[in-house]
Amino acid sequence: MTDATSRRSVPMLPNLAVQTAAKSVLQQLVACIKPESTEASIARIATQLLTDAGYPDTWYYDCPAFVLLGSRSLLSVSGRDYLPAEERVGSHNLITVDLSPRSGSQWGDCARSFYMEDGICRAMPTGVEFSRGHGAERALHDSMQRFVRPETTFNALYEFANDLIETAGFENLDFAANVGHSLCEQRDQRLYIEAGNLRRLDEVACFTFEPHIRERGGRWGYKHENIYFFNDEGEACEL
Repeated sequence: MTDATSRRSVPMLPNLAVQTAAKSVLQQLVACIKPESTEASIARIATQLLTDAGYPDTWYYDCPAFVLLGSRSLLSVSGRDYLPAEERVGSHNLITVDLSPRSGSQWGDCARSFYMEDGICRAMPTGVEFSRGHGAERALHDSMQRFVRPETTFNALYEFANDLIETAGFENLDFAANVGHSLCEQRDQRLYIEAGNLRRLDEVACFTFEPHIRERGGRWGYKHENIYFFNDEGEACEL
């Protein structure tokens, strides 16, 4: 994809401003996470940052910031049932934050993993323990972008992603093993990247890719989520 193609296609997408705000909040958040932070305090800060950016509303039940840390990073639970915990991050931990701001019918949906190492929170780990999971998430997103075309079905992407996860020595932690969904105006209208869904990706304007994984038998659950769309050349591009 050329820069010119990207610039020509992106401004037409209505979700761009909301997603840009979500990414900005996640970038700001890394400096706010301290050893004494908890899921609840991180969620409050993230929600306030979204509000300050002009996005006080969420499309995901009543859960604008879905935060999990430590052993809870392995959980696959709906935002409908989510309650943030008060356990402290401590000096060594993994924290996942999933933001779902809304402006009218326009959605943002973005998740990142953060790494607390020796009392310092980082967006990119420096130690060995977290590096494989971080690298696996990036590799999955890169491989997905090379694989999909507008005619690719949700089912084909589901099978491709889960095969990659298994081959890499990881497990899909999602309770339904899905790896993303479409963006739409109503929560219950989402099309999932799941087994048996033969709809084509180009039937929707945008879709998320959000594998939730751990090393086989491991103690940490990693997340990395972006929204993607197809440009004029039929290439999947990050929103």
